[in-house]
Amino acid sequence: MAEFIVMPKLGLTMTEGTISNWRKAEGEHIEQGDILFDVETDKLSNEIEAKVSGVLRKILVQEGEIEVFRPVAIIGSQDEDISALLSGEGGNVQGGTDEEVLPEATEPADTPVISDEAGKADGRIIASPLAKKTAGHLAVDLALVQGTGPGGRIIEADVQQAAATKGDKKTKASPTAVKTAAALGVDISGIQKDGRIMKTDVQSYYANAHPAEAANGTADEARRVPMNAMRKVIARRMLESQRVSPTVTYNMKVDTTNLALLREQLKDTYKVTYTDLLVKISAKVLIEYPLLNCSIENDELVLKNYVNIGVAVGLDEGLVVPVVKHADRKGLREMSEEVQELVAKARNNGLAPSDMSGGTFTITNLGMYGMESFTPIINQPEVAILGVNAIIETPVAENGQVTVKPLMNLSLTADHRAVDGAVAAGFMQKLKKYIEKPALLLL
Repeated sequence: MAEFIVMPKLGLTMTEGTISNWRKAEGEHIEQGDILFDVETDKLSNEIEAKVSGVLRKILVQEGEIEVFRPVAIIGSQDEDISALLSGEGGNVQGGTDEEVLPEATEPADTPVISDEAGKADGRIIASPLAKKTAGHLAVDLALVQGTGPGGRIIEADVQQAAATKGDKKTKASPTAVKTAAALGVDISGIQKDGRIMKTDVQSYYANAHPAEAANGTADEARRVPMNAMRKVIARRMLESQRVSPTVTYNMKVDTTNLALLREQLKDTYKVTYTDLLVKISAKVLIEYPLLNCSIENDELVLKNYVNIGVAVGLDEGLVVPVVKHADRKGLREMSEEVQELVAKARNNGLAPSDMSGGTFTITNLGMYGMESFTPIINQPEVAILGVNAIIETPVAENGQVTVKPLMNLSLTADHRAVDGAVAAGFMQKLKKYIEKPALLLL
């Protein structure tokens, strides 16, 4: 029996996701477990699997933001009649029972709307969020747009087509042509062509109208590239952090001679990184300095008797922070293995929402890029973050002699609402003590 594939709810706080890529095409046979499409959420990118086998009969949402549980496609048998689903009369739902979905939300929150006039129901205009955004950019009146989505819903392609035909009902242009025309300032209605106007037609029209600029490449150009879901979340959270937290950054140089020696002694048994060692040391010191491991709720400090350390991982798409739970209770090897597993999952889009929640403190390492100092931004609702910089061979005066030592600068950003300067300085001094004498970890 044909059924809807819906936008799954991948976390308790997820309200919408962005379809960034369809892995399957309409008419293609799908086996249970095949990857159907990619979804970008507030925190990460997810691969969505088919729950049943069948044929992908219809893709209802090509790309863009969509609310959880809304239908995005229809799956069924090859010759099955799917007109009832397309008209919004109902059907089964595939993908609406994800294990992380709240119990009371196991049915689609909003099925396709049935209306007598395409794109409108009960006087309301039914349009996707991306369609509304595109309409605003292209100055298109949604009331005049014919919707082709499920139940007459207006989708982005409808808006782009309306923009292309605005003022000239005979003009037909591809969505890419519309975008190219907007970027070059070309009025598509001035392009004479039998049939649909394509991107190359717009480029040729522009080249003919501006021969010198096209030949010499002297035209000023500026591209607008939409932020992906991850980048938008990063931007929103960083702005929120700066707005909420009055921060101070504390820098301290530490000698890594003995830390390097410890790594060398362990390498034949198990290879650990500087990040592994700093996570282990930080977890121990945070128990002694609970104000750096707390959060703030209204006028209360929420002090934890556990340490969950986030380890920032840079990806091409942005930054993710998987969390090592109960780092203070784990041995170095166990903790190191968990860090490696989380980093691998991050780079393969395999992180689950639970892998990125519950952090109480974050470590971010830019040492591999040669950074000597920076000001990390706190990962809310935490109150502190430790920045790790490059290890640099540095001349040091010691006992009247000049010697060269490997020094690393640590940059701690702390929320002054919870952490005063003396507390932050004490925390850094204790970190320095353990880093320079790692044998103290055995006590």
